[in-house]
Amino acid sequence: MLIDPPIDKLVETVGNKYALVGLLSKRARTLMEKRRDYLDSEGVHAVTLAAKEVCDGKVEGVEEG
Repeated sequence: MLIDPPIDKLVETVGNKYALVGLLSKRARTLMEKRRDYLDSEGVHAVTLAAKEVCDGKVEGVEEG
């Protein structure tokens, strides 16, 4: 379960929960492909790191409409 950062804050940052799921899954896949050694050495899950990056404003989603 994702506790930090709170899901409500992430949804506010991205815009809606569906966009959040898409953004987090895409970023987590990229992290697993390109930064696997960092994730393993730090003991961090890819989804957790992706969520923290989104919350910190390091990763932004594309807003349609």
